[in-house]
Amino acid sequence: MRRLYRFFNIVWVVCRYRLDEFAPLTALPLPLRLLFLFAPWHFFPRPKNMSRGERLRQALEQLGPIYVKFGQILSTRRDLLPEDLANELKILQDRVPPFPGEQAITIIQKSLKAPIEQVFDNFEAQPMASASIAQVHAARLKSGQDVVVKVIRPDIEKTIRIDIALMTMVAKLVETYWEDGKRLHPIEVVKDYEHTILDELDLQREAANTSQLKRNFSNSHLIYIPEVHWGYTSQNVLVMERIYGIPIAEVDSLKKAGVNLKLLAERGVEIFFTQVFRDSFFHADMHPGNIFVDITKPEDPRYIAIDCGIVGTLTQEDQSYLARNLLAFFKRDYRQVAALHVSSGWVPEHTRVNEFEAAIRTVCEPIFEKPLKDISFGQFLLRLFQTARRFDMEVQPQLVLLQKTLLNIEGLGRQLYPDLDLWSTAHPYLENWMRQRVAPPGLFKAIKQQLPTWLEQTPELPQVLYEAVDQLRHLDRYNRANQNSLDALNRALAKDKQQRKDFWLGSVTLGLAGYLALSQPSVVLQDIHWSIWGLSLVGIYLVARPK
Repeated sequence: MRRLYRFFNIVWVVCRYRLDEFAPLTALPLPLRLLFLFAPWHFFPRPKNMSRGERLRQALEQLGPIYVKFGQILSTRRDLLPEDLANELKILQDRVPPFPGEQAITIIQKSLKAPIEQVFDNFEAQPMASASIAQVHAARLKSGQDVVVKVIRPDIEKTIRIDIALMTMVAKLVETYWEDGKRLHPIEVVKDYEHTILDELDLQREAANTSQLKRNFSNSHLIYIPEVHWGYTSQNVLVMERIYGIPIAEVDSLKKAGVNLKLLAERGVEIFFTQVFRDSFFHADMHPGNIFVDITKPEDPRYIAIDCGIVGTLTQEDQSYLARNLLAFFKRDYRQVAALHVSSGWVPEHTRVNEFEAAIRTVCEPIFEKPLKDISFGQFLLRLFQTARRFDMEVQPQLVLLQKTLLNIEGLGRQLYPDLDLWSTAHPYLENWMRQRVAPPGLFKAIKQQLPTWLEQTPELPQVLYEAVDQLRHLDRYNRANQNSLDALNRALAKDKQQRKDFWLGSVTLGLAGYLALSQPSVVLQDIHWSIWGLSLVGIYLVARPK
């Protein structure tokens, strides 16, 4: 019943904002096309003075938290959306009304199994901020430390499950009936969203991510991660240190405080590449609402990051291929870029490298003709993935998160310091990282990491070597046994094939004999022509002969 009510609510919003415009009518089969032509939204006038992007954004806002979040995530998939829609969805913010503070207190007390006044010296029922999945309250522990308490929205998981089911149904229709559906991977987009948003429902996961990032940047002058209070943290409640800083989007306030914006922008780039290439563990939700600036030392500013619910990781292979790709781009070695895409498995093995190289050159050369400060690194990466998609490049979820994060970082950097040259900032870091990987210190570090495993396996080496030699000694016998088995199998298959042929031939022969006998009903049995008896005997023999 709840799902039915939600469905009709969604239909009403679709009608009000005339989102039927986004349906690919010409690609739909006739029954669905007729359904769209006579659907109820035609009774609603098209909203005036609103672009299609504005209508889509406002519809998502009205549908509630889950759709707002989906719009935010979808806005990062510029390879799937027209430019006007992506730009409009990008401005979606968590404009979600808060739920009552009394409900938040009930959830906290149930989670902590204690009255709220027993845990906190002070708790503000009015939330500081309200987002799609949770809201945040200010509080003070009995120890006197200021903290924030993040609380998951009540019954949000049920709503998510219903909405995901409806989204999946629509995605299947799009992929089945729209000619571009398979290329856009709508079902995969919904699945990615489902994994992302369900992960965000577990605040213990967010707490673990926060602790890991804090360890990675312990004593760092680049970024500060607040401390998690694990004793008060559960799946629905997260208690962490309260931070004080200026939101990164308030550039005027940063200027008034005398912050070195050029250094701050460059440090943002360094933080990103440190997370990706040194740690292979990066904060993948670095929008302005999650980033603050510590202005204790304006000439030496430091970032503060919160909300680590979404993180990305890369394998060593992906790290290496990505770094080598970027360095090859810096050198305009498009042949190397194409070859790396094929060898990494990002595009199929049968891809013609020379054709792929030509396509990449076509995309990149116009970009390199611009001044470096006018080149968008994120947009460049986006166009590269769009080009690779033409060569059947499959969606790489880890690269999608990486691209989204890079776009956020670059946007923040240029907002702080418009002349930020992300290319020249990134180039030395990448070269240094590659040098460390192949230089003696890097090799020594890798050996040091693997040495305990090698030593642990050392006592087993004699037995492993003996078994390997024994297998080689018996390899010829094994091959002969395999060949005998294959010969026996081929003989059995040939015999079975002959038996089936005999059966059908015998059946046809018996059928022919029966037809001849029935076609002469006036002839008594003993006078039946000898040819019919002969056919019958042959048929019986073929069907029933010994196997």
